[in-house]
Amino acid sequence: MRTTTVRAVRPVAAPAGRSERPGHSPALRVGRPGFGWAVPATVFFVLFAVVPLIMVAVLSFTSWNGLGSPVFVGTDNWSRVFADPVMVKSIWLSLLMTALGVAIQTPLSILLGVWAAGQQRNRAVLSAIYFLPLLLSSTAVSVLWRALLDPNFGMPARAEWLFGDGNLFGGQATAIGVLAFVSTWQFTPFHTLIYQGAARAVPPVLYQAAEVDGAGRYRQFFHVTLPQLRNSIVTSSVLMVVGGLTTFETVLILTQGGPGTDTTITAFHMYQKAFKGFDFGAGSVIALVLVAAATLISLVMVRLSGYDKMRGSTEGLS
Repeated sequence: MRTTTVRAVRPVAAPAGRSERPGHSPALRVGRPGFGWAVPATVFFVLFAVVPLIMVAVLSFTSWNGLGSPVFVGTDNWSRVFADPVMVKSIWLSLLMTALGVAIQTPLSILLGVWAAGQQRNRAVLSAIYFLPLLLSSTAVSVLWRALLDPNFGMPARAEWLFGDGNLFGGQATAIGVLAFVSTWQFTPFHTLIYQGAARAVPPVLYQAAEVDGAGRYRQFFHVTLPQLRNSIVTSSVLMVVGGLTTFETVLILTQGGPGTDTTITAFHMYQKAFKGFDFGAGSVIALVLVAAATLISLVMVRLSGYDKMRGSTEGLS
């Protein structure tokens, strides 16, 4: 009777300095793209972002009314801008408008995005209708709401029981409320799309495990969905901050900075200085302040949230 001897085969060790993960074949490895792939984007960014920013920085140290050649004046523009009480007030108003936008739009966008990611009846039709504001420009939206809220011919004139005297643009509180409402109506659908995509990317196995543990719908939302949306929340919030600090068309058309200077945010103040007062040196200073503020706030948000340290799609779980 023949006997068969089975010899143990020693696994081939991987080369030093290389580790193999299960399910990953060395033949299927794809290296990182070379620097050449980034050249077009780098050139575009340098030409249309870095170069204009340097030009604005140089212009901030000059006196120029748009004609002739700029005259170097040192830090005179910087001193005048920060000594202007309207400038200081505009900074606080910009921060207030930005904070209102984040506080209102974030929870609303999350709820709508998670709902839109579900399988409800008529969800696709309702989502398409809700996303219609995304098709309109900021100018069109502002003109629309300016007509609708006109105290003489708009809704306030026909619903005095709701709007009182009807002049929503006559007081600072109501004017800021209108600006916050219009921005929310226009931009919430955009952030809803972000959360809708993120909610659909949550692995179903997490919800199945939560159900096994006895978690209901609300506990699944707070302990599974929200942690998985962490990256998207940071991304959406950064976009809200940058958009809030650079809001311009809405203020220009709806309130024109009024009443008085009660809604004169920093971006609108820059427009007044540069294009109405022909003081492009001071306008450049305000533009640099906006860039610095938006960049600083965004970096702080990313750093405090730990967004830059997250790698996997499930690392948001707590």
